[in-house]
Amino acid sequence: MGSFQSLPFDHHYRTLSKKTGFSLEQIGILHNRFKQLSLNEETLRRDDFNKVQDLKDNPIRSQIVEAFFDRRNFQKDGVGSMEEIGFEEFLTVMSYFRAPALHTTEEQREEIRRAKLRFLFNMHDTDNDGTITLEEYRHVVEELLSRSGSLGKETAKGIADAAMLEVASISVGHMAPDEFYEGITFEDFLKILKELEIETRMNIRFLNMDTTVLCK
Repeated sequence: MGSFQSLPFDHHYRTLSKKTGFSLEQIGILHNRFKQLSLNEETLRRDDFNKVQDLKDNPIRSQIVEAFFDRRNFQKDGVGSMEEIGFEEFLTVMSYFRAPALHTTEEQREEIRRAKLRFLFNMHDTDNDGTITLEEYRHVVEELLSRSGSLGKETAKGIADAAMLEVASISVGHMAPDEFYEGITFEDFLKILKELEIETRMNIRFLNMDTTVLCK
């Protein structure tokens, strides 16, 4: 893959920079993290993420790890999961946790927001049927709110519970008696979370590297 020093001369990494929004320097840092996780191998497997201390206590750890192997995050019509991933796939998933650059147009910001929400939706749509349950939605909201420094865990949980009930009243309240509730679709998901500032709240830490700072 090449060392960090060779990155500026590597066309492949320049392409990755345009695709993910990371600078060449940031790609170099992430490449080092990738090599640490993979023990200098060319690919990562699920077990390699057990080395990430910051993920151990995360309530949605399994969903985050699985997202790195979900084909939907790499291909428009991707189905199923991969057994192992290379650095490009690793970098692609990390880019979803990256805050937008400071000088971003409104159109670009909306595109980033939609991509992040699709990624988040896919994380909880584990059976790839195009819907998530009300309970899964409650966990999404609770996790996002608990990452806000101004809210405690119990407060976030209370708001998430209320949000679930609101969605239930919207989605289920107008159904005929013989209709079957199939869950929240992605379009519903977009409407429900339209007021949430998802762009800066989706972040994780990898080997003491905070993705919120990777937005130069």
